[in-house]
Amino acid sequence: QVQLVESGGGSVQPGGSLTLSCVASGVTFSSSCMGWFRQGPGKEREGIASIEGDGTTTYADSVKGRFTISKDNAKNTLYLQMNSLKPEDTAMYYCAKMGGGWWCPLLSQFRSVRNIWGQGTQVTVSS
Repeated sequence: QVQLVESGGGSVQPGGSLTLSCVASGVTFSSSCMGWFRQGPGKEREGIASIEGDGTTTYADSVKGRFTISKDNAKNTLYLQMNSLKPEDTAMYYCAKMGGGWWCPLLSQFRSVRNIWGQGTQVTVSS
């Protein structure tokens, strides 16, 4: 049974930083694709970052250069370091196990694979 629990959300000012965590159970990170997604009010869910079993990372253009996805296999924890935050980053952020292998699909094609979601954590960026 896979279970994902996000934490670390909150309210920050534009330009600020925040780190999200996702503690996973029932998942072997070295053989899994993990990802971070977000969904703002009235918007569709957007894939923003993924990390493959071997550590290879991919980012959506909207967060490239500002966000960093990482993982600690021993702690079974996924992280999202968010820097230079903008108001448009305001959303509910979710972690997910994507698909059934170590590889990751294209972020834009996340709906084509099986995704197991966490409950989400809210990030609000405002002045």
